[in-house]
Amino acid sequence: MCQMRVVLVRDGNEAVVAESASQLEVGEDGIRISTLFEEPQFIPGAAVRAIDFLNGRVTVIQKGEKA
Repeated sequence: MCQMRVVLVRDGNEAVVAESASQLEVGEDGIRISTLFEEPQFIPGAAVRAIDFLNGRVTVIQKGEKA
């Protein structure tokens, strides 16, 4: 399986939002993250900053925050 770690960068600090994300949906109002065994999480106002396929990491930021 190819599950990704999702990390939220806010005010220069990184926080792991999901350790084993199996699906990530990007919408106009934010990002919905699903894992296999937990309820989906919604991060309002978030945007994808980078995806590192080699290391299995997705970096998301709050819209309007400098990358």
